[in-house]
Amino acid sequence: MKDAIRRRLERIADRHAEIERMLADPAVLARPERFRDLSVEFSRLDSIVREFGHYRDRENQLAAARAMAGDPDPGVRELALHEIAELEAAAAAGETALQQLLVPPDPLDDHNAFLEIRAAAGGDEAAIFAGDLFRMYSRYAERRGWSLEILSESRGEHGGYREVICRVAGRGAYARLKFESGTHRVQRVPATESQGRIHTSTCTVAILPEVGEVESVEINPADLRVDTYRSSGAGGQHVNKTDSAVRITHLPTGVVVECQDERSQHKNRARAMALLRARLLTAERDKASAEKARTRRLQVGTGDRSERIRTYNFPQARLTDHRIELTLYRLDEIINGDLDDVIDALAREHRAEELSALE
Repeated sequence: MKDAIRRRLERIADRHAEIERMLADPAVLARPERFRDLSVEFSRLDSIVREFGHYRDRENQLAAARAMAGDPDPGVRELALHEIAELEAAAAAGETALQQLLVPPDPLDDHNAFLEIRAAAGGDEAAIFAGDLFRMYSRYAERRGWSLEILSESRGEHGGYREVICRVAGRGAYARLKFESGTHRVQRVPATESQGRIHTSTCTVAILPEVGEVESVEINPADLRVDTYRSSGAGGQHVNKTDSAVRITHLPTGVVVECQDERSQHKNRARAMALLRARLLTAERDKASAEKARTRRLQVGTGDRSERIRTYNFPQARLTDHRIELTLYRLDEIINGDLDDVIDALAREHRAEELSALE
C-alpha cells in the first residue's frame, strides 16, 4: 500500500475514534443537530475503519508467517509458505476494497438518467447509426432491468434518428451510463454503398442525471419561455388537434428542451422541466469537472461532447474506446446490448484516477 493512502487511512481512523468519543459526550447529546451530523459522519467512516482494521490484522499475520518461513523445520516452512500465499491474496483484495471505499461516490449515481442521441457527420448513415446506438442502449437497459421511455424523437428519412431523447429509469442507471457521453464514430459499408467503400459517420451521446427540484440548480420561472405545439409523433387524431407538446427555453443560457411523448400537456411540461434541470446541473458539473481534469491524463465521464470517445469498426468487428485504449473484437455482442465489459473497464479507470487525485 502506498504511504499516502496509508496516511489518509490513519487520519480517518483517528477521526473515527474522535467522533466516537464526542458521541458519548453529554454536551453533544444535548444538541440534536450536532449529534445527528456526527452520527452520519461516524457511519460513513465506520466501514472504512473496519476494513482498515482487517487489513492491518492481515499485515501482522503476514509478518508472522514470513518469520516462520525462515524456520529450520521443512514442515514449518512449507506451512508458512502456504499461509503467506493466502494472506498476500487476502491483503491485495483488502487493499482494493479500501481503495473503493476511499473514492467518494458520486451522489447522483443512484439516479435515473436522460439519454440523448444525435446524428452528427455522415448524413443518412449517421441517422441509421443513431438508431443502432439507441437499440444498443435499449437492450442494455433490458439486461439491467431498467425501463426506457422516449421523450422526443426525430426520425431519419432512411431509418434511425436525427435525434432521440429518452428517460432511463432503474437503480444505478446514471452510474452505469455516465461514461457514454461523447462522440461515437462508426466505420462500415452502408447498405446504400454500391462500390463497397467504408464510410465514417458520427453521433453524439449525452447522459444527464435526473434530479429533483431540491438537488437541482435554482430556476427562476421568469427566466423561462414555454411554448406549446402539436406533436408530430404517433397518437392519431389526438395529437393533430391538441397542442400537447411542450418546448421550454431557459433564457439566460439558451438551453431548449421539449417533450411530446405524452398526450397530456401537463405531463409533457413536467418531463421537459425535469430534462431542463438535468441539463443545467450537468452544465455546472461539466464546468467543474473540466477545471479539475485540466491537469489529469484522462477525462473519463467529463461529458465533453467534442471528444471522440469510441469507434465501432464493423468490417473488423472491433470496438475501441480511445479514452482508456480498450479494444474488443466482439462488436456484434456489444451492439446488441452486452456493454458490461466496456463500462466496467471505464469505471475501474475512473476509480484509479480518483484515487490518484486523493494521493
